[in-house]
Amino acid sequence: MAEIPEFTTRPELAGTFGMVASTHWLASAAGMAVLEHGGNAFDAAVAAGLVLQVVEPHLNGPGGEVPVIAHHAGRGETFVLCGQGTAPAAATPEAFAALGLDLVPGSGLLAACVPGSFGAWMLMLREFGTFRLRDVLGYAIGYAAGGYPLLPAISWGIASVAGLFRDHWPSSAEVYLPGGRVPAPGSRFANPALAATYQRILDEAEAASQDRDEQIEAARRAYYEGFVAEAIAAYVASAEVLDVTGRPHRGLLSHADLAGWRPRLEEPLTFEFGGLTVCKTQPWGQGPVFLQQLALLDGFDLRAMGPGSADFAHTVTECGKLAFADREAWYGDPDFADVPVKALLSAGYADERRRLAGPEASAGLRPGSPDGRTPRLPDFVTRAGTGDDESAAPSLDAEPPRLDPGTGEPTMRTSGPGQTGPAASSHRAGDTCHLDVADRFGNMVSATPSGGWLQSSPVIPGLGFCLGTRAQMFTLTPGLPATLAPGKRPRTTLTPSLALRDGEPYLAFGTPGGDQQDQWSLLFFLNHLTFGMNLQQAIDFPSFHSAHMPSSFYPRQAQPRVLDVESRAGAPVIDELRRRGHLVNVRPAWSLGRVSAVARRDGILYAAANPRGMQGYAAGR
Repeated sequence: MAEIPEFTTRPELAGTFGMVASTHWLASAAGMAVLEHGGNAFDAAVAAGLVLQVVEPHLNGPGGEVPVIAHHAGRGETFVLCGQGTAPAAATPEAFAALGLDLVPGSGLLAACVPGSFGAWMLMLREFGTFRLRDVLGYAIGYAAGGYPLLPAISWGIASVAGLFRDHWPSSAEVYLPGGRVPAPGSRFANPALAATYQRILDEAEAASQDRDEQIEAARRAYYEGFVAEAIAAYVASAEVLDVTGRPHRGLLSHADLAGWRPRLEEPLTFEFGGLTVCKTQPWGQGPVFLQQLALLDGFDLRAMGPGSADFAHTVTECGKLAFADREAWYGDPDFADVPVKALLSAGYADERRRLAGPEASAGLRPGSPDGRTPRLPDFVTRAGTGDDESAAPSLDAEPPRLDPGTGEPTMRTSGPGQTGPAASSHRAGDTCHLDVADRFGNMVSATPSGGWLQSSPVIPGLGFCLGTRAQMFTLTPGLPATLAPGKRPRTTLTPSLALRDGEPYLAFGTPGGDQQDQWSLLFFLNHLTFGMNLQQAIDFPSFHSAHMPSSFYPRQAQPRVLDVESRAGAPVIDELRRRGHLVNVRPAWSLGRVSAVARRDGILYAAANPRGMQGYAAGR
């Protein structure tokens, strides 16, 4: 068994008052400030989430989305808050076919769904929080108006699209190229237009009523029915915007789409594993793939394999391939599709599928047949020849395709200045934001905000933020669970996690990372639960992930048998994985994953955050 290092990059925090962990220290600090002023976990999460929209604009924004899983101690309820917006009424496969497109572009305006994050944060604040709107929104307004130290990754991200901004997206250049130049890493950067948008929402809300709840509802209306929606609709209706196709297109989102949308509270999907009840979103997100992996791994003696061993990495990878293959065939918005979730998570189905995890790395994409149904895969999978062809394998020597830097998950191609080639393109592949909060009242929140990042779509003039591109996760192949349809939620990658012990919140965790989210967070979870690591040890431990499954992002490519492994895994493990047929990419020592977590155990609160990326932080006492 691999030795679990006693040394950790940071301490596992422990206390009894409150804990906040997130992907940016300023968001964690804002959340902790709210707890210190008497707020609960929901107040703190809203404040932190709104700050993330300002200080990580390359990873999320007010035009993006957020799924939340949380537990309210007073009500004894664990719930999912769906802040994933829906496709516009005009968004149909036929509309894209008329434009000569067989994929939804990964940048520009065509891929915009209804922005869900602001509405979701407002619903959480109104229904579960205690603070007034001013008390949680003020932190974001302050950073947008007064500025904040710019992360190097933001500067690199802006640099990667500076030419596009100057030549084609002037509204973005106005915000992100002050003085016509890329702002330097560490410089103080402000977004006055966004500050003015937030401030006007607050002013209109407070003018509408003295009542707390009515103010929050007025803020929602200002966004989805008032001046924000009007500005979005006017721009989308008039602007023809260059996107990754190399052609300009108008968007499809309308005022009616925004006005008609509401965030939703839902029941979580759950699975029992290791004495815990693990809670994830319904299959409009990829969350069930985490539960499917647990169901498959439950039949192996992981403890005997040991953490970090080749046996462990191989077994987790092969089970992951099977679960993600089911994601491609079966997941989608359950309001529109009959997703066989119960069958996918059944013990019998897991037993049947587990037999496919052999001693060698598989090359095919092999969805199962839950309830005897015949699986179908999207055209972008079958065209690429990555279905059940076990001989499929890419060359690791091949240069990856040159894509618009605004497509896919942010920072995939913005690892730093002067970096080229395959290693650079994936050095920090997959990013979004994440936050976790636990308070002294027994409440716990896990949220994964994303979308509306600065590289993907032009800034809406006068608002200071851009729309999201989440519709690129739909398929245009007819008749599948994830096929594009008006009013439908895309099958998102965003996937917060919460685990209960005996009905009480035990652990909230998650990570940025697109298709890697339910891989990196799974490793953390197994490190903690199966191998007994504390939260920080589990985060720090060497990580890996598979690139075998089709990407959820344009242009939807897969890399069969490719396995990214941090170099700290060690040469013997890497050599053995290669012997078993994995195409191993050795990645830098601290490059894969940005997990954060909070926990509650025996009356003590705990928290930990990721050293990778050098920006995540936990705070608490």
